[in-house]
Formats: sequence, C-alpha cells, structure tokens
Amino acid sequence: MTDSESPLDTPEQYDVIVVGSGGGAMTGAFLAARSGLRTVVVEKTALIGGTSAYSGGACWLPGSQVQQRAGLPDSTSGARAYLGAILESPDTAKVEAFLAHSPELVAELESDEGIDFEWLPFAEYYDAPGRVPLGRSIQPIKVRRDELPSEVAELVRPPVELDRAGQGGRRTLTGGQALIARLATAYVREGGEIRTGLPVTGFVVEDDRVVGVAAMTPEGPVTLRASHGVLVAAGGFEGNAALRAEHGVPGAVAWTMAPRGTNTGEPIEAAMALGAAADFSAVGWFCPGLEHPDGSGSFTLGFRSGFFVDAAGQRFGNECLPYDRFGRLMAAHAGAVPSWFVFDSREGGRLPAIAMPEGDPADHLAAGTWVQADTLAALAGLIGVPVDALVATAERFNGFCTTGKDEDFGRGEDEYDTFFAGGTGPNAALTGVHQPPFFAARFVLSDLGTKGGLVTDTAGRVLRPDGSVIAGLYASSNSSASVFGPVYPGPGAPLGSAMVFASLAVRDMLGAGRDVTRSRCGALS
Repeated sequence: MTDSESPLDTPEQYDVIVVGSGGGAMTGAFLAARSGLRTVVVEKTALIGGTSAYSGGACWLPGSQVQQRAGLPDSTSGARAYLGAILESPDTAKVEAFLAHSPELVAELESDEGIDFEWLPFAEYYDAPGRVPLGRSIQPIKVRRDELPSEVAELVRPPVELDRAGQGGRRTLTGGQALIARLATAYVREGGEIRTGLPVTGFVVEDDRVVGVAAMTPEGPVTLRASHGVLVAAGGFEGNAALRAEHGVPGAVAWTMAPRGTNTGEPIEAAMALGAAADFSAVGWFCPGLEHPDGSGSFTLGFRSGFFVDAAGQRFGNECLPYDRFGRLMAAHAGAVPSWFVFDSREGGRLPAIAMPEGDPADHLAAGTWVQADTLAALAGLIGVPVDALVATAERFNGFCTTGKDEDFGRGEDEYDTFFAGGTGPNAALTGVHQPPFFAARFVLSDLGTKGGLVTDTAGRVLRPDGSVIAGLYASSNSSASVFGPVYPGPGAPLGSAMVFASLAVRDMLGAGRDVTRSRCGALS
C-alpha cells in the first residue's frame, strides 16, 4: 500500500514495524517477512544502512558454521570463556541468549540463497581465555551492484568517504554495504516494504500495549499500526549534542561516525516517555578520530609507525591498542583531546594508519589539521607543546624501536598490536620517527555510536524499571543497552549483538502474535 492509496489520517496496518535500517534492523525485518509477517522498515533518512553501511561489515557471531568451515578453533564454550574473562558485571542470561542464538542465526541467514558469510581475519581485542588467533569474526561476501534489485541498489548508503562528499556508491559493495544490500534484497524478495524519509515521532499505545508508531511525512503526520510488535533498531543518540551532554558521552556530534543528521535519539526518548527503563552507563563505542578541516572526525586504526602526544608533548598509551580501548584512554587522560599524532615522511607524507576517510594531506596542511616541519623542535612549536618534551619523547620512542621493547606501554606485545604492523625491526609494531620532514596530525575523540539505551530482556522486549515488559515494544542495536556493557570484545561486536537480539525479538513476536497474514504486496516507496 502507498500513501496515495490511504488518507493520511487512516492508519496503515502491518504485522511488524522496524524502526531503523542498519544491520540489526534489516536482520529482524528480513526474518519477520520470511516468517510471513507483513513488515515495514521505517527509515528517517533517504538511504538505508546507517552506520552499519559505513562499517567493515564484521559480525561477531561465535560458534557458527562459518567458523567451522574455516577450520577455526572457535566454539560457543570458547566464546563463553572469553566473555566471562572480559565483561564487567554482565547480565548472564542475556549473554547466554546471545551465545546460544549466534550460530542459529547464522545458519538461518545462510539458508537464504542470497546471504553468505566468510571468515574475516581480524584480531580480537583482549588477550583472554577463549580468544581465537586472528579472530572469529565473519563478514558477508561482497556483491556487485548490478546483481541487486534496482530499488535496493539505489537505497544502500555509500561508503563514508563517498557519502560525506555527496557521491554515490561503488560498483562492488563490500563490508557493511554488502551486509545491508544482501539483507535488503532478501527482505524485499519476501514481500517486505521499506519507507524512507519517514522519521518516527512517537508510539501508539492501546490497552497498555504498543500497537504502532506515529511518523511524519512532508504532507503531514501518519500512523502505522503493528499487530505483532514494533522493533526499535534505529541507532543511538550520538547525533544529539544535548543528549550526549545529559548522559555524559565524551566527544562531539561533529566527531561521530554516524551519517550526518542521523541517530538523534527520538525513538529512545519516546520509549522512555512510555515508562521504559534505560541504561547509559556503557557510554559509547569509541575510537581515535583524525580531525578534518571541516571539523569532522574519521575512524582511525592500524597505526604502523609514529606516536601520540598529549598537550604536554608526552606519550600517554599504546597507540596500537584496539580502537575502543585507545578511545577510552583518550577520554580518561587529561590533555589527550585533542592529541597530536607525530610521524615522519617514510610513507611519502601519508598518514601511516588506516583512516576512513583520510582526506588529502595538502588540504590538511592548508587547514592546520596537519602540520609539517624539518625538525621535531620546530614541529613542537607548531603544535604548541614543550620543545624539550617532544624531542625527549621522540628519542625515547626511537630507542624502544631499536631495542624492540616499549618499556612504557608494551606496544607490540599483543597479537592485535602487530595485526596491521609492517615494521622490519625487532618489533613489527615499533617503527621509529627519523626521516624529515616530520608531521603531526590532530586527533579528536570519535565514536562509532553511543552504547546506552533501552533496557531489554533475553527476547529483546523493552522493560520498565520494575522489570515488567512493555508489551509490543522491542529494541536492538544501539537503541538498546549493550549486552557487552562498556566492553568491546572484538570486530563486529556491535553488529553481531544487534542482529542476534533483533532476531530474538522476531521469534518472540511470532510466538506472541496472532492472526498472521502473509503478504506479498510489499513495495519500496
């Protein structure tokens, strides 16, 4: 049904409404449609995928058939030991639900003709029992744009560097774009409907049950009803400065990796207005952010050489830590936001790291987000740190590179530290800063999204502070409080957990719902 077939004041009827269109949202939507539920995805922007489309597409889903095919020493019990060693005061019932359902979900998704995964070598983030060498994360297999239905191909959000520049996507979709494209293609094939440019403004409640959503079109408000449930998987509130301040999220809206104008938290606040419990203690998924001339930040990892200094010109941590751990270190260390990353010309003036996007070095130098000097002493003057401190920091760091041992922060001692490294010295993660001219790039605290949100149970049902269920309302992704708390276990943990609890929510809807009517008339509008 389209808007032209229904007056604005006439509610449109569905079985399931999914708010958002990232990896968790599209997983839940596809599984609902495949089960015969008339489902609609409601997305506030013109494109689908959200921050998931910007991601590498890694999914932390332990113990699945994909890891078994790859011959990995992975298992549910191994993942349980790993999480047991690193999580802080976890909800054990939710952790067990995540572990039990992860392999089931992968098998269910791969049973579709258009969804396939492969192992993605990417080191996990903690040295703990149950860790799998080179990681256990999986990713969707790439797909060509011309293999997609035209309506899906037009809707998938481009990579971050193209999207920020207002450009379209590439011919071949990989990573997070492949995940969204494959899920959306399967969803549409099952009769699912996608509504873009339709921000949700609130929920419809009858007899103490959520039965739909209120949304806003250019022509005016509309009501969409859902007989089985509403799944909120619309991301967090990283795009809302007021909510960031209220809930103590460090960083800034300009530095977040979320697509511009997204993830401003309205669905979370609307649920809280109904009496939903929320937990904001986990704060966010963080990363060092390369600052750009326009004030934005770029997700950066994989530092191959160079070192960070704070406002005093001193190193303050292992630069090769997993990005969330280093981001949290920046947030906790006085004088580390902004920081300066000091490197030399061994890579021709390019940043010796992976920044998405990096930008043009010439533009950075012209704007002052990067500076260049022939000596470290001159560089110190340009970045406003004590000359003696920066020179001494560089000398000490270069000494560690010679001996192969970082006596201050242990850089290069963990598997993750050396995963991206290419140094030829005694420690692959330690490459000295010797070759002039020297550079310094300004870094801020970026995030992949906020991590606090609605409190849910093992079925993804939204709870009140007293533990009772708000009937008909479910949440996943960064719209819900993370099952991992403040910890980031490994590559794809945000996507994996979002997908699992969206799937569990749909399972609950199928068990609790009534009068399921299979519909094949879904269309994209």
